[in-house]
Amino acid sequence: MPAPTRHPTRPLRRPVGPATEVRMADVAARTGVSLSTVSRALRGLEGVSEGTRERIREVAAELDYVVSPEASALSGRATGRVAVVTHDLPTWYSSSLIVGLERELRPAGLDLLVRCVDDPDDRVHFFAEIPLRRKVDAVVVIAIALRPSELAKLHDRGVAVVAAGSHSDGVPSVAIDDELAAQQAVNHLLQLGHTRIALLNTIAATDRAWQAQRDREAGYRTAMAAAGVPVDEDLVVSWAEGSRGGAEGMDRLLSGRRSPSAVFAFSDEVALGAIRSLRRAGIDVPRQLSVVSIDDHPLAELTDLTTVAQDPGALGRASAQVVLDLLAGRAPRTVGPFPTRLVVRGTTAPPPS
Repeated sequence: MPAPTRHPTRPLRRPVGPATEVRMADVAARTGVSLSTVSRALRGLEGVSEGTRERIREVAAELDYVVSPEASALSGRATGRVAVVTHDLPTWYSSSLIVGLERELRPAGLDLLVRCVDDPDDRVHFFAEIPLRRKVDAVVVIAIALRPSELAKLHDRGVAVVAAGSHSDGVPSVAIDDELAAQQAVNHLLQLGHTRIALLNTIAATDRAWQAQRDREAGYRTAMAAAGVPVDEDLVVSWAEGSRGGAEGMDRLLSGRRSPSAVFAFSDEVALGAIRSLRRAGIDVPRQLSVVSIDDHPLAELTDLTTVAQDPGALGRASAQVVLDLLAGRAPRTVGPFPTRLVVRGTTAPPPS
């Protein structure tokens, strides 16, 4: 029996099944380009003409080729993965930022590896294992101040690093101006006529300290000083993170010698905990005591909370663009402080006469 005739210029499609796996080399052979060109095209990186990129994508789809981190590892040892590290994954802020990241990185062929380092051992393990095994091309840290030793491990192994939602020395950072946001909140209270304004800040463990805590306190003090209003140090309280910490911190403020007429809370979650304590104490918000915070959490609108709004989803998208710059070998774009805006709702009013 004569052998079957093959098309003279177009190779037969490679059979795909349990015994055969389509590789990146098959896509390269079909399109007549190098492995690195295929990798860059499928990952959305620069250096590939639009016509070549389209041809590579067509052939990849025709062969049912799926980019895997292992298959795309070339001379640069690219994995196709970006690690996202946060200490508080379930929060609205972190989850919104991660969604923004994923929406920008997925079309570029990059997968997210999300790690929550909510205790010291987790953190030590992550920064020891990830760079050593070269499991990722980049690391995005959310609201975590990197230690010099952690940053050195990542840089020594060629891992790109971006700080999202905070500032970290030695790496590109994408964040709001926390000091300015605090000034916006406190100035609103000052303009309403308040002078006894409390600061309900938050405390984080040493291994997860935020620059935001220091910056927001600095903004509070700057606004008070600019208005010529002295700060009563008895009204400056730092408590645990979250709504429970806000409730306990508010209880502490109410037990003092003189209660404030207004409270600036570190975040919406802290503010909502504070409001719960005020209502349980029979204190009307805002007729007897005003509350303002920072974030514009979805619950802020539902609870009519006055706040300084930020957009963590936009922070995530901008952080992803910086990651793509670094992985493409470009100088990372400069991202100025993201804008914030005061949203006046029903928890602030002039002080009681």
